Amino acid sequence: MPLQYLKGVGPRKAADLTKAGLNTVEDLLFRFPRRYEDRSRMQTIISLRPGMTAAVSGTVLNAGLAHTRRPGFRLFSALVQDASGQIQAVWPNQAFLKDVIKSQQRIVLFGKVEIWGSRGLQITDPEFEIVKEREPGTGSGEPEEQLHTGRIVPVYERTGSVTTNMQRRFVWQALNQLPDDGFDPLPDDILKRENWPSRKAALWATHFPTEQTSVDQLNAFMTPAQRRLVFEDFFVFQTGLALRRHEHAQVGKSLVSKVDDRIRQSARAVLPFKLTEGQREALADIVADMQRTWPMQRLLQGDVGAGKTIVALLAAIVAIENGYQVAFMAPTEILAEQHYRTIVKTLDLSRRSGAKADGKPYRVALLSGRVTAATRRDLLPAIERGEINLVVGTQALIQQHVKFKALALAVIDEQHRFGVLQRGTLAAKGSNPDVLVMTATPIPRTLALTECGDMEVSVIRGLPPGRQPIRTMVKADSRRDEVYAMIRDEVKRGRQVYVIYPLVEESEKIDLKAATAMCEQITRVFPEFAVALLHGRMKGDEKESVMHRFVAGQLHILVSTTVVEVGVDVPNATLMVVEHAERFGLSQLHQLRGRIGRGQHQSTCVLLYQAPWSDDARERLKAMAETSDGFVIAERDLQLRGPGDFFGTRQSGLPTLRAGDLMRDGDLLERAFEEARTRVEAGTLSPGLQAYVKSVWQRQFGLITVG
Repeated sequence: MPLQYLKGVGPRKAADLTKAGLNTVEDLLFRFPRRYEDRSRMQTIISLRPGMTAAVSGTVLNAGLAHTRRPGFRLFSALVQDASGQIQAVWPNQAFLKDVIKSQQRIVLFGKVEIWGSRGLQITDPEFEIVKEREPGTGSGEPEEQLHTGRIVPVYERTGSVTTNMQRRFVWQALNQLPDDGFDPLPDDILKRENWPSRKAALWATHFPTEQTSVDQLNAFMTPAQRRLVFEDFFVFQTGLALRRHEHAQVGKSLVSKVDDRIRQSARAVLPFKLTEGQREALADIVADMQRTWPMQRLLQGDVGAGKTIVALLAAIVAIENGYQVAFMAPTEILAEQHYRTIVKTLDLSRRSGAKADGKPYRVALLSGRVTAATRRDLLPAIERGEINLVVGTQALIQQHVKFKALALAVIDEQHRFGVLQRGTLAAKGSNPDVLVMTATPIPRTLALTECGDMEVSVIRGLPPGRQPIRTMVKADSRRDEVYAMIRDEVKRGRQVYVIYPLVEESEKIDLKAATAMCEQITRVFPEFAVALLHGRMKGDEKESVMHRFVAGQLHILVSTTVVEVGVDVPNATLMVVEHAERFGLSQLHQLRGRIGRGQHQSTCVLLYQAPWSDDARERLKAMAETSDGFVIAERDLQLRGPGDFFGTRQSGLPTLRAGDLMRDGDLLERAFEEARTRVEAGTLSPGLQAYVKSVWQRQFGLITVG
């Protein structure tokens, strides 16, 4: 029912409500109070003290506009009396109250008590309610007029011209019009098991709680009624995701991989080392998906250096040994070339061991902006004929003229760097191929169940054998000399060093100038070492040149902004110094730290901060020093920043939940996920619930998708 049909909602208020996303009665009822105030315990006027926030009930002795010296400023005041004494109530610039509050009325006031000059106490700008005598024969039901005082009162966020008092009245009207047998999205068995109230009862108890309800529980959103509504929010969202997963599973793929002893032997021959338990489990999940008749949609999470690439390569071997092709897309040319070199080296070892069944070598190609026109002319027809088994590349892979003969697997690295359309375009190069997306940015489970909810998720925890945890130190800028001594020692041992400088968009020019000055300073301090600067404003070729020199070991110290954050693999780099570490986010610091510790040598990250630093900054750097586990870091980051800032702005893909809070209600989200998935897979959803979920998804979550 559109809100405009509620009594008192005219065109202007309807427009303001629409701006806040409130179009229907359901929208209004699922816009919950920001907080609750207990105005049920009336105090006597004689007991009031300055600074108290109190509710009092009495009779208006007199009321009217008071004259003030300020031109245009009018003050309405009323003298209120109870059995214990009198107090003045004043409302600045609210002259209209002269037609509302009148002598001899019964009134309830709620507000802050202040000293009023030499004339005693007053309540300034209180919320009020005129208490009307109930007419004989009208029953014992609560009158609409007594909503704002004398009870536990819901406080809503103001929306344009719609005040919190108006919203209370609108919600009261809407609840009174709800039928007792209205639709409830939660199945009866869940309500009985959890001993939760019906939907209508839960809405009443959440908007207008009884005086027996704990205000502390209400403000924590932890009453049974509130928890029921939170679960409903999650359950509807997760049911929509489960239905999408189920629909996706009905779509067939033309290229299904099979696994036999020959293919297992080929994969074993490729392995340069023994897989960790986490890698084995992730690979088993992926290969099982590849053997199903519907296309895989799987997210592979793994901390920096956890060995995701070798897992993806082994999955690629399975597809190639079935006679199919694989595309491997990376966000930057440096990262694409790095993957290409690693894959060629690994597959070359397997070729020498005679692993491939037909005796032919695996054919791997690189397709990026750096590939020459002549090479591209030969490469594209070979890909289209199916002669290239594995193509590694950047966004060049999704260009229109790149065609595959039998694309069975698309692997996308650092998936958050690509848009949904880019990921979808790569998948469209085949006939519903399997899609594996990888990220080195650990996502807390509560966020993974929402942001990536229609994908299966595999997690690789721990580091491959031979890798050592990175030591992290937090040092004040005043101890810079100690840090410079560490740099000198490390380079003399034949190692390489990163010096990272922040680059904040709002002050980019200033920061860039400071980064340039830092590079010049380090060049002066270490004249015997090769030093270079890397930042995002450099031309592409210039950037690539600097990075290639560092990868090749021709540079000892690289001063860089955060452009090195993702993917660059330099095993010989063992020391990172982060300048102004207090200005970085926790996840960003962890990603940066992951650029070192990629070889056999012990690596150290030094976080330099400048005082004064905020409590949040202190907590971030403390967390970095205490753990190198990216999943622990991600949870800490979520606690410090909240889910909105964790993923960025609205395009992040976080759902617009009405009651649920990912930080507060993680336990309910997990349960809703399991309930929704079980019911969809068992086919036990009622037609009414399916229709309702699809309706909510169109209105609330329509733009959310995962390519």
